[in-house]
Amino acid sequence: MSSEAMSQDTVTVERRIAARPDTVFSFFTDRERWLSWMGVDGDFIFESGGPYHTNVTGADHASGRLLEIDPPRRLVFSWGWTGEGAPVPPGSSIVEITLEPDGEASRLTLVHSGLPSAEACAAHEEGWEHYLDRLAVRAQGGDPGPDEWVRASV
Repeated sequence: MSSEAMSQDTVTVERRIAARPDTVFSFFTDRERWLSWMGVDGDFIFESGGPYHTNVTGADHASGRLLEIDPPRRLVFSWGWTGEGAPVPPGSSIVEITLEPDGEASRLTLVHSGLPSAEACAAHEEGWEHYLDRLAVRAQGGDPGPDEWVRASV
């Protein structure tokens, strides 16, 4: 289940995930768990102000800082793509993850704000849809399989 919304510079994606909030939250604060649903490699310092850099697809790298960690309810981090001319430079946008209990499941809301254009919103909405689908499978104990967005050369 999802509902999506875009404003001029913001994307919102929601998911109901059949796992408790503490389980889902752990996929945002543990390197191996993070990489099990998004990314092929990465360096993370999981503390407030801690930097991260992740190779998302084998060719596309994202980086930023963890700004707020409130387990298991809320995580906020800056976001951007490395590389010269990236339309969303590192740290130039903000991703807010909130988790609310929904019985034995969780309601995850992701709000990505500060995006520079409608094109950037559309691309990031597509990306978050893809990766939150993978997260939902992983957090529920399943295997989302190989990430089709990862370059074959990795």
